[in-house]
Amino acid sequence: MTEDFTPGADELLFLPLGGTGEIGMNLNLYGHAGKWLMVDLGVTFGEESLPGIDVVMADPQFILDRRDQLAGLVLTHAHEDHIGAVPYLWPELRCPIYATPFTAALLRRKFADDDMEDPPEITVVPMSGSFTVGPFEIELVTLTHSIPEPNAVVLRTPPGTVLHTGDWKLDPDPLVGDDYDAQRLREIAQEGVLAMVCDSTNALVEGESGSELDAREGLESLIAELKGRVAVACFASNVARLESIMRVAEACGRRVALVGRSMHRIVASAREAGYLQDIPVLIDPEDIGYLPREEVLLLCTGSQGETRAALWRIAQNNHRDIALEPGDAVVFSSRVIPGNEKSIFALYNALIAAGVTVYGDDTSDLTLHVSGHPCRGELAQMYQWVRPKVSIPVHGERRHLAAHAELARRCQVPEAIVSGNGDLIRLAPGKAEIVATVETGRLLVDGDILRRSDSPALQQRRRVAYSGSAVVTAVFDRDGEPRGAPRLLASNLLEEEEDEDIAEAVLAAVQVALGRLGRQARRDPKAVGEAMRLAARRTITRLTGRRAIVEAQPIFLD
Repeated sequence: MTEDFTPGADELLFLPLGGTGEIGMNLNLYGHAGKWLMVDLGVTFGEESLPGIDVVMADPQFILDRRDQLAGLVLTHAHEDHIGAVPYLWPELRCPIYATPFTAALLRRKFADDDMEDPPEITVVPMSGSFTVGPFEIELVTLTHSIPEPNAVVLRTPPGTVLHTGDWKLDPDPLVGDDYDAQRLREIAQEGVLAMVCDSTNALVEGESGSELDAREGLESLIAELKGRVAVACFASNVARLESIMRVAEACGRRVALVGRSMHRIVASAREAGYLQDIPVLIDPEDIGYLPREEVLLLCTGSQGETRAALWRIAQNNHRDIALEPGDAVVFSSRVIPGNEKSIFALYNALIAAGVTVYGDDTSDLTLHVSGHPCRGELAQMYQWVRPKVSIPVHGERRHLAAHAELARRCQVPEAIVSGNGDLIRLAPGKAEIVATVETGRLLVDGDILRRSDSPALQQRRRVAYSGSAVVTAVFDRDGEPRGAPRLLASNLLEEEEDEDIAEAVLAAVQVALGRLGRQARRDPKAVGEAMRLAARRTITRLTGRRAIVEAQPIFLD
């Protein structure tokens, strides 16, 4: 490896830029013989600390600076945290894309929804397929997960072979899609595996994650007893769960309506790839009013409390076609993603306030959801099959990575490396180790603009969100004499009735400041505006203790 991080002919490098030390926005790079291979390119959701931001992704600047070395992008499966950034970043990357049929179908729809000009050609690889990307010989191994067609990626190079698991679990009854290919994993182990880069999400959870069949049986037991309308919130990408809910609805004498754009997109993509071929006929949400309430089941997006999703709008009683009322029920067939607790519980509270009964894993003894990620028992089984020389935990917070590494050592793996985004790991030649750290960051989708997390616009927006803002306006004649009293418009600052006294004090301070200006200064809009701004800011800080962003807008009449 040269100082510009070009991988040598005898080297095999691994560099995570996203998804290591955190859950979401996966972006991984493998380097060999002067080329880099990207595995997955995903997003995560915005947080309260990022006001106005819904989507966040890893900053790919490292590989953009070396775009001529990027051989291609291989996608392990179709979850947003693995493919969601592709439509945003492919115009800059311009590299070949490789995906299995369902992932390709969903990605093509995303490009179409975004009206992308000149969308990329996607090379569709069959399940268990093999292909070559630059100096990498690639093989896909079928696993199970909470979405169709999850794949482990085997990367073969002269310095060694890596098994990159992607997201997975060992589901004995996946219901939709193929079973995991344990035999092929054992065969690859016989060839010798240098390193396994592996999902760590449930590395702190003992036992096994459970089967999709368990969730189907639990949902049927619950929904069979419910009266009124039933809405079920789940991840739209969990096609097996969608099919389970549709089958449960059919068994319980209910008709299903899809509510939420991503539900329709996933179902269409699944059908294109050969799944969900014989599901019951769906009804349009506009038509549910013609059916008795006890014959309706709504499959909704918004299980994580997303304010733009269907279920949140239903809870706020502002959905165009759908309303819930006392006697109806909402079933959450999903897990709480860490960091989303506040928004999810706010959704729970809004539904309960409307008289709707809420069911989730924390309020029911039935199995309403099973994880799509391996628990410790499944991780141990995978290590027994693959027997890598090096374990590299990814897809988890630091505590998950550390627990995973400890388990790998217990499974007799000689080396386990706990790393973070930007840690460049040399897998070969020699002992596997972190040899450098490269700069990493995040890109934020702000409307139609991609911004870096240190953007001045976002810094100011955070300040407004936490400290508030105020604008003082006043009208003057050409000589700078006031034509009426100044006015104050405040945001996230003076919102309670008792704040009226503060507003009056601010305006009084502005008038005093204007009265102190000399005749010449009064004719200068810049001097007038600065006097107004300083007087308002000082008064707001003194009376509220908050350093709000304050602007002044003096208006001079001709």
